[in-house]
Amino acid sequence: MSAELRSLIDQIKTSAALLRRRLDWDTATKRLDELTALSERPDFWDDAQEAQAMMRERQKLADGIALVESLERDIADAPELMELAEGDAGMLADLQASLRKAAERAAEAELAALLSGEADGNDCYLQINAGEGGTESQDWASILRRMYVRWAEKRGYSVEELDEREGEEAGIKSATLQIKGENAYGWLKSETGVHRLVRISPFDSSARRHTSFSSVAVSPVIDDKIEIEINPSDVRTDTYRASGAGGQHVNRTDSAVRLTHIPTNTVVQCQSGRSQHQNRDEAWRMLRSKLYELELQKRKAVADAQYADKSAIGFGHQIRSYVLQPYQMVKDLRTEVETSDTDGVLNGDIDRFLAAALAASVNQDTDA
Repeated sequence: MSAELRSLIDQIKTSAALLRRRLDWDTATKRLDELTALSERPDFWDDAQEAQAMMRERQKLADGIALVESLERDIADAPELMELAEGDAGMLADLQASLRKAAERAAEAELAALLSGEADGNDCYLQINAGEGGTESQDWASILRRMYVRWAEKRGYSVEELDEREGEEAGIKSATLQIKGENAYGWLKSETGVHRLVRISPFDSSARRHTSFSSVAVSPVIDDKIEIEINPSDVRTDTYRASGAGGQHVNRTDSAVRLTHIPTNTVVQCQSGRSQHQNRDEAWRMLRSKLYELELQKRKAVADAQYADKSAIGFGHQIRSYVLQPYQMVKDLRTEVETSDTDGVLNGDIDRFLAAALAASVNQDTDA
C-alpha cells in the first residue's frame, strides 16, 4: 500500500469517527426514526411552519448519517479494492482519486459540523454598501453582489434581491439579498466587514490604478420562535419611490419602505414587494434579524470594533483585499489565506476563505 493511500484511509477513518461522535450516533438515529414516523402522520402539516422545521431537521440528520455510512463503506472496501488493483496502475489511480474525493467530502462535513451556533442553520440577509471611491466603489459593490450570488448558486441556494440603490454612472450604492439554504448564515457570517479592491480603473481614461471599498453585513433570518422586542416608538418609518426594474407601478407609488431603529442607528429597506404593505412586513423581518445579530455579537463578545463603532468604510478597516493590478492576489487579512485565482474568487469560489474563517472562529471560541 502506498503512503498516500494509507494516509487517505487514515484521514477518512478519523473523520468518520469524529462525525459519528458529533452526531451522537445512537441519539441521531433514534431521532431520525421519530421524525420519519411523525412526518407520516395525517395531521403533520397542520402547522406548516413547525412541519418545515422538523423536515429540515430530519434532512440534516439523514444527510449526516448517510455521509458517515458512506465514508465507513469506503474504508471497509479499500483493502479489497487495493488487492484487486494490485499491479494495475490505472485501477490504483482510480482508487486513489476516489479516496481523495471521499477525504474532501469528510473535511467539508467536519467544517459543516462546526456550524453549531443557534442561528447558523438559518437563511440570511446579506447587505452590500459601496464605500469610499464614488463610481469605482459602486462598481465594486456590484461585483461583490455577483460574487455572492454565484457562490450561492453553486451551493444550490436560492437568492432573492430585496432592495437595490443604483449608482449614478455604474454599479450600485447598496443592495440587500436574502440567501436561502441550509447553513447559509453559518457559512456567510464571517463575510461581515470591509472588502478592498485594487485594479486599473475601467472608468479612468488615463488607465490609472484605483483602490475601492465596499462593506458587507450578514444577519440571520429568524423565525417567530425567536422573540425580539422592539419598541415601535424607537423606529422611524420612511416611504419612497422604488427604483430599478419593476414596471409602471414602482414609478407611480411610494411603495418602498425604509425603517431606522434610532437607538442602534440600524437601517433596513425593502422594495421587492408589489405593495407598501408587503415591503413593510419584510422590512420589519429584516430589522428583527439585524437586531438579533447585534445581540448575538454582544453575547459572543467577538463583534469587530469598526462595526461596533460604525467607523468609515475605507482604508484600514478591510478584512480582505482583492488585488488585480500590478499582480493577482486575493488575501484574507484575518486568516492569512490567499490565492492568485482572482477570476475564480470573483466568480464565487470563496469556500477556502469561509472555511478558514469558520475554523479560526471555532478555535478562538475554544481558546476563550
